[in-house]
Amino acid sequence: MGTDEIINAVVVGDVMLDSWLRGSAKRLAQEAPVPVMSLEATEDAPGGAANTAANLVALGARVRLVGVVGDDECGEKLDNALRLLGVGTDLLTVPGRRTAHKRRLVTSGQLTARYDEEDLSVIPESAELDLLARVEEAVAGADVVVACDYGGGVCTPAVRRALAGLPLLVVDAHAVAPWRECAPSAVLPNYAEVVRLLGDDGGAVDRPAYLMGRSERLLELTGAGIVVTTLDGEGTLLHRRGCPPYRTYAQPAPQHMATGAGDTYTAAFALWLASGASPEAAAEAGQAAAGVVVRRQGTAVCTRYDLVRALRRQEGTVQTAERLAQLLDEHRRRGERVVFTNGCFDVLHRGHVTYLEQAGQLGDVLVVAVNSDASVARLKGPGRPVNSCEDRMSVLAALNDVDYVTEFDEDTPERLIRMMRPELYVKGGDYTAEMLPEAPLVRALGGEVRVLGYLPDRSTTAIIGRMRSLPEEV
Repeated sequence: MGTDEIINAVVVGDVMLDSWLRGSAKRLAQEAPVPVMSLEATEDAPGGAANTAANLVALGARVRLVGVVGDDECGEKLDNALRLLGVGTDLLTVPGRRTAHKRRLVTSGQLTARYDEEDLSVIPESAELDLLARVEEAVAGADVVVACDYGGGVCTPAVRRALAGLPLLVVDAHAVAPWRECAPSAVLPNYAEVVRLLGDDGGAVDRPAYLMGRSERLLELTGAGIVVTTLDGEGTLLHRRGCPPYRTYAQPAPQHMATGAGDTYTAAFALWLASGASPEAAAEAGQAAAGVVVRRQGTAVCTRYDLVRALRRQEGTVQTAERLAQLLDEHRRRGERVVFTNGCFDVLHRGHVTYLEQAGQLGDVLVVAVNSDASVARLKGPGRPVNSCEDRMSVLAALNDVDYVTEFDEDTPERLIRMMRPELYVKGGDYTAEMLPEAPLVRALGGEVRVLGYLPDRSTTAIIGRMRSLPEEV
């Protein structure tokens, strides 16, 4: 999603407060052989639908959350936490109801116990009417609506009917069958729910293989345009009509670290769909975002910066020009601004790094095109390059601000500029825009040209000259 486009997202569903109680345990209780934990810290975070909303905000969306809480301290804590995170809260307080609260005890990084307080009763009719009014107001004009139905009593039949027929409805539910009549755009059941839907015993088989031939049946049973089956540590499998199933892969992580990863996946998947990405690209975004949070303690969120970097690592920073052009089309469909620069980058120095940091801040995706060895030799003369193109690209790829690196063999990058169509072309050094032969082409393609200066007294030529003037060691 680009800096010029903000997606309006609405989340409707079951909210909860996640509390992590951390401490040390150095002895067993006298009453029973259980550890005695000395509490050292308590961390509260939005959970369930509230975590999905928090992740959407962190990924750059404008979010309104509709849900139900009790008139208790837990509900107040949850509302305050969401507001601090920038979530637009529309939480209906129901007197006498308990806000769902999950507490986890963690000792030396290990989850030792969990205890829950929740109210799964049906909300009163008067409260449901108020909730329906809030839902109908919230979804009007939304770019994407995410329903988080964990059996907590918010997604009643009337609420589901209010969400039916929306242009983009993504449903994350423990039971997706009740949502069939809504014809959702996408549903995200877990493997156990899919097995129940199919009426089979799929527990003793290769799970992805079991699902491969059942796409049409799943789409029929759910009434959805897309079904994404989550396979926990094995990734996901995406089904849609007319296409073979699409698999994403997860990096293994301890099970207790996966708390909230499904909410993060749902947020990134829904946001990428809303920004115009293909379902397959949205699935990769969801998987990458989930991979970020499973390596963090507690109930965590994935920021837009986190996700962009994770996707870059997933795709690979060094790309051929042809493949990079395809990737940039995907970025551009999400409204992201492409910044393009080029150079030899023979001996990377502080001036280069500062210039690339500045370039990276001017857009969403920074592409660095590197002159091939033959091109450098033609431009710089005998003895250059000092470092091979492969080495130069590897060093650039390690910089945080660089998203993609590619190679070109010509003396100018005009062929690449035609392929990449950058919104902004940046050069560093003692140039003016009029001195750059590529400038007319960039402007003809609708782009902008900008020159950023290097730090003074920093240049590859000067560094090489100083190195060659050093006396040889005896």
